[in-house]
Amino acid sequence: MTGIRQSPSRYGEIFRAFLLLGLTSFGGPIAHLGYFREAFVVRRGWLSEPDFADLVALCQFLPGPASSQVGFAIGLRRGGLPGALAAWFAFTLPSAIALVLFASGASALGGDVGQSLIHGLKLVAVAVVANAVWGMAGKLCPDRRRAGIALIAVFMAVFIGGTIGQLGAIAVGAAIGVWRCRPETTTPSDRLELSGRWSRYALVLFFLLLLLLPLAASMGGSEVVAVMDAFYRAGALVFGGGHVVLPLLQAEVVDPGWISESTFLTGYGVAQAVPGPLFTFASYLGAAMAPGAQGWLLAAVATIMIFLPGMLLLVGVLPHWDRLRASSTAQRLIQGTNAAVVGILGAALYAPIWQGAVVEPADFALALAGFLLLTVWHWPAWLVVIALPVGSLVSG
Repeated sequence: MTGIRQSPSRYGEIFRAFLLLGLTSFGGPIAHLGYFREAFVVRRGWLSEPDFADLVALCQFLPGPASSQVGFAIGLRRGGLPGALAAWFAFTLPSAIALVLFASGASALGGDVGQSLIHGLKLVAVAVVANAVWGMAGKLCPDRRRAGIALIAVFMAVFIGGTIGQLGAIAVGAAIGVWRCRPETTTPSDRLELSGRWSRYALVLFFLLLLLLPLAASMGGSEVVAVMDAFYRAGALVFGGGHVVLPLLQAEVVDPGWISESTFLTGYGVAQAVPGPLFTFASYLGAAMAPGAQGWLLAAVATIMIFLPGMLLLVGVLPHWDRLRASSTAQRLIQGTNAAVVGILGAALYAPIWQGAVVEPADFALALAGFLLLTVWHWPAWLVVIALPVGSLVSG
């Protein structure tokens, strides 16, 4: 990438800038990109408007957490690989710690009051995911072809289920996209560069981990290896934004019985209330799997592994971005994949989210209220996280 500078004096500056954002960036991935633009384009001038637009386009193209990938790339541009790691760590740490602390103390929410609050957090998940499906469908399924791909994905996710159904839906969506979707016009750019040597290393490591971790886990490895495999695979297959990780993680941690569906949905609701990347939901899940120090260890492993594939892909694809962006085949493939992702998330909205939260008319009313607050009145998610548990407590 043009302008990478290996200056140790910059690392503290990068860390402090991203730590401030990690503490204050509420609102989800799209809002995070707005915060980044204000902080690094407008105020600090670390990169130009066109440079920032290129980074956003690249990270939207790749699987993984787009806003965290943009932050990683800004750190990479400013301070090389150490700067990229400083940016990721500072932006991720506040929400990860908050969610681990919640998971560690969630057992204290006993009694009727605690259960009502937890139920309200499950209703938050209904409202937030419904809002995500609504927004993504309008953007990623704007025509009959892509709406049809999304519908096929719903059927595959429902009738096949689990990881196989989800991966199959993504593969079918990609194939139909290559066959039927129409490419979009792009403008070439020469602003994004990176050493081909680092690119090759990153891509080799990405595929090695994707192939070898399942083998290691199937051979009876430790619990840590199993967690590494599950979260790395989920992070490698997330197209379309942070909320899409929900059905993938549900298949990886609830279906095997690592945590209960109730615990899963509660954590997802809480994840809406903290600043920083939504992928730190993995921190909560790791901590919820085991008590004490073991939970903290699993939280750290889960957090690193769910972010790692997206960052490896970012480094691996940077030198080839302009060529990929100009490829009509790549554009059609990603259109089909994104449409399939909308269908997978739509299926997850019903099971387990709706089924696990909406059990009586008052629940439906609260979930609908949360959805309207997000879509019509544009409340920030963290305010909805406060409102629905209070509403659940009052109605209960």
